[in-house]
Formats: sequence, C-alpha cells, structure tokens
Amino acid sequence: MSGATETLYSVIRRQGITRRSFHKFCSLTAASLGLGSLAASTIADALETKPRVPVIWLHGLECTCCSESFIRSAHPLIKDTLLSMISLDYDDTIMAAAGEQAEAILEEARAKYKGKYVLAVEGNPPLKQGGMFCIDGGKPFVEKLRSMAEESMAIIAWGTCASWGCVQAAKPNPTGAAPIDQVIKNKPIIKVPGCPPIAEVMSGLVTFITTFGKLPELDRQGRPKMFYSERIHDKCYRRSHFDAGQFVEEWDDECARKGYCLYKMGCKGPTTYNACSALRWNGGVSFPIQSGHGCLSCSEDGFWDKGSFYDRLTTIKQFGIEKNADQIGMAAAGVVGLTVAAHAAVTAVKRLTNKPDRTARPIKRN
Repeated sequence: MSGATETLYSVIRRQGITRRSFHKFCSLTAASLGLGSLAASTIADALETKPRVPVIWLHGLECTCCSESFIRSAHPLIKDTLLSMISLDYDDTIMAAAGEQAEAILEEARAKYKGKYVLAVEGNPPLKQGGMFCIDGGKPFVEKLRSMAEESMAIIAWGTCASWGCVQAAKPNPTGAAPIDQVIKNKPIIKVPGCPPIAEVMSGLVTFITTFGKLPELDRQGRPKMFYSERIHDKCYRRSHFDAGQFVEEWDDECARKGYCLYKMGCKGPTTYNACSALRWNGGVSFPIQSGHGCLSCSEDGFWDKGSFYDRLTTIKQFGIEKNADQIGMAAAGVVGLTVAAHAAVTAVKRLTNKPDRTARPIKRN
C-alpha cells in the first residue's frame, strides 16, 4: 500500500524531478483548471505541504471507458496523478493484486483511512434480485458500494453510468441498474458525466481536491461548475454557421465539406453541458463535432431514451442572418409595418370610443 501521508512534492523529488519542473507543472495545472497564473503558487504550496489524498476506485456495471479516458490525461499526465498526486490504494482494473489479496488491501485501506478517503465509482449497481446481476468479491456490488461509501469522505461518480445510469438503466432496464445517488444518500457526490468523461476533466477534479482540500463548486445536478457550466454549443467553432443559418443537410454533402453546422443532422450541442468544445480530447486535438459527427449528448441524463441520435432538436431557434439577407430585411420591415398598422388601428378605436355623440338631443335646463 502506498503512503498517503507523503506529499506530492516529496514523492516527485525522490523521483529526481527538479523544483523548476515542479513549478512548471503547477503553472500548467492552474491553466488547465482555468484558475489563472496566480493560482500556481497556491497549488505549489498545497502540493508541498498537504499529504496525498487516498483514493479507492470501484467498478460496477460499466465498460471501463472512464478508466481508459483517465489514463490518457495530458494535463496533468496520468503518471503524475496516480504515482504522485494521489494515493490510489485500490483499483481492481489496474492493480497487480487479485482475488483475496485485493480484497484484503481494500479492507486495510478502508480501516486505515477511515473518513479520509475519496471513493471513486465507475459504473453503477443493479438493484433487482438483490443486486445479483453484478457480483464483486463474492457479493453483490451494491453491498460493496454501500460498505465503502459509509467510511468515505466524498464520492466521485465517474461517467454517465455512475452519474445517470447510462445504457444499463435505459428502458426497459431489466437489471434495475441505478445511478449512485439513488443508493447513497448521506455522502456528498460529485457527478462527472460523459461516456466517457474528458481525461483532463477527471484529472483536473482530482487536482482541485488535492490542492484545496475541498470539493469544487457544484451545479444543481451535482456536476463541477468549472467543467459543466457551459453548453458545447457556446464554444463550438461551428457556432457561426449555426447563427448564419448554414447547415449540413446530408452526410458528406457540399455543406459538410465546408464544415457547416451539424444541428440538422441531430447534433445535441445546444442542450449539452460539457467542456468538449473547450478542452477537446486526446490532449486537445479534436472532439466529435470537429471530426464531423454531431454531439450525442452523452453527458446528459437519460440520453439513451430521448430518441434517435440523429433526430433534429425542434425547440432550438437560430438567427439565419446570412441565409437570405433580403428576406430577413423584408421580414423586419413587415414586422415594423404590422406594428405601425396595429398602432394606427388601436388609435382609431380609441378615437371612436371617446368621440362625443353629436346626434343626441341636448339636455334642456330650466
């Protein structure tokens, strides 16, 4: 078991990393979290003085895509996160131990770091038939989840499986698969949805908790605001084409070759909150929309049950300012004309209503 009492700084110095490289690492980490250059000194101080955060990583019903994404983090590198920043004491997917030895390590970590460890959960528990659809260590995963959550400091729900249920919880859901917050009610849960989440979002969250010793600010759905406060649509490089009314009509048509907006092809970017268009994937190389495919909205609740991935959203309105400038101008003139006509009609009605009746006989006064 690795020592969670050590600081990150002491670990990396022992590995031969210079102080100059350490401060460069802190600057890059601050930038990747959007905290600015002044936060680099705060990160450096925290990593020099605070002990590493012990983490226990469990796997329920899932495909391991969250782990696959996590190990591809570029800022910070996953080797720095796993070997220096945190003390990953249990992860049955990447640890060398197996079977009884692995279960012994889990119980030892639970007792040693009681109330101090972060429980990272990838996947979700099935609840029907006593949870027998997912057996881990000889017992239902839901029992293991409850047991480990009881002594944890906080829980990270990695991916859409743990956050919302994902495909396992899609209708008709024969196993009763459920998101983590339907099972654990008495612990803070940080939801990091995505199928999978972006690698830098995952490592960035771990870095924030390690640096500041607290959980980040969450939105009303329990997601970190630093990564889930904006829609993909807000920073999409195709947004100008959306505003201009320039859309791909068919796959591989001329508009597709020109990089026009994929909204009509079912892109869910206007309703999806994630950092894909800002951070992108594979070290910032690309993201699905840049690769020519619309957003599937994989980080939103129930995305499997909301119809075809290629159905166009019907509630989104665009400006269309360049599709036909003459028509837009005529429409604006028509609105102005209608407004003037309506105003004239209302004025005429008021005049008729207030006009004195000249045919009425005058009242005789004595």
